[in-house]
Amino acid sequence: MRIAIDAMGGDHAPQAVFEGVKLVLPELKKDVELVLYGDETIIKDGLAALGVNDVRVSVVHTTEVVGCDEQPTLAIRKKKDSSMVRAVESVATGEADCVLSAGSTGALLTGATLIIKRLKGVKRPALATIMPTVDSCMLLLDCGANTDCKSDYLVQFALMGSAYMKSVIGVNSPRVGLLNNGAEEEKGNELTKETHQLLKTAPINFTGNCEGRDVLSGAFDVVVCDGFDGNIVLKGTEGAAGLIMDLLKQGLMSSFRTKIGALICKPAFKLLKKKLDYTEYGGAPLLGVNGGVIKAHGSSNGKSFRSAILQAEKLVSSDVTHLLGDEITKFGIEE
Repeated sequence: MRIAIDAMGGDHAPQAVFEGVKLVLPELKKDVELVLYGDETIIKDGLAALGVNDVRVSVVHTTEVVGCDEQPTLAIRKKKDSSMVRAVESVATGEADCVLSAGSTGALLTGATLIIKRLKGVKRPALATIMPTVDSCMLLLDCGANTDCKSDYLVQFALMGSAYMKSVIGVNSPRVGLLNNGAEEEKGNELTKETHQLLKTAPINFTGNCEGRDVLSGAFDVVVCDGFDGNIVLKGTEGAAGLIMDLLKQGLMSSFRTKIGALICKPAFKLLKKKLDYTEYGGAPLLGVNGGVIKAHGSSNGKSFRSAILQAEKLVSSDVTHLLGDEITKFGIEE
């Protein structure tokens, strides 16, 4: 197994990538190779500074970097020797099984669609994100790849999300919900009403509409929506989690008495922080393309890259790409 990593993409690259590689190497299976794309001198010096010297880590020299402020399609077409494009191409040619990048989301999605290409029958790839629930986790898709969707796109998202939760996370019969402004079947706009009817006949465990407050309740394993709404849910949840942690810390540090209480409850607070920490969940897989693609958070640190690499390993070993293609083909939605 080979995982191609865009070492120059992300707010804290390439240092965060080096730290992630060092953290993850003891946990990886022996047959997993990490190929870092970027400036060879910078990468080798950075790895050496951290004492990383492992035959499973190799470097492919590139001379360009795709910036987050660049127009995605233009950047992909013009910067052929960028770390992102070369890493994406390695998956398209079969040299690598999965590409991982914390760089420009738009550029990575564009590159994956134009270079790796969609699976047969897939109308639109979807960016999926694992989010915590009380007892486990759930998959939210789409989270930003498609701001405007049709009902059959959302049905495909549901099929792919269900297949992903089965093969990668191990949920036997994933409960699929449709993000909506009410639980009743007649609620929503024309898109959600039409999608609801189609999902009722789809070969999945569709359990109805999901209101915003129920996304993280544990009542659903997969929540489907367009990329506009999904991105708002994702960013809104991240902001709310950050606010809760800040307010909790402020309250606990407000007096000697609360500090004593905080000390007693420290193990519980550590568990809470871990549950809400996005770095524990790695990145967002792009489902529906003919190869593994993981989009890591732009502000990923070493810990987050470690999680994303482990996620990429699990994605490839589960053979979920072929499973998604089979699910779409069986359902028979034509291009």
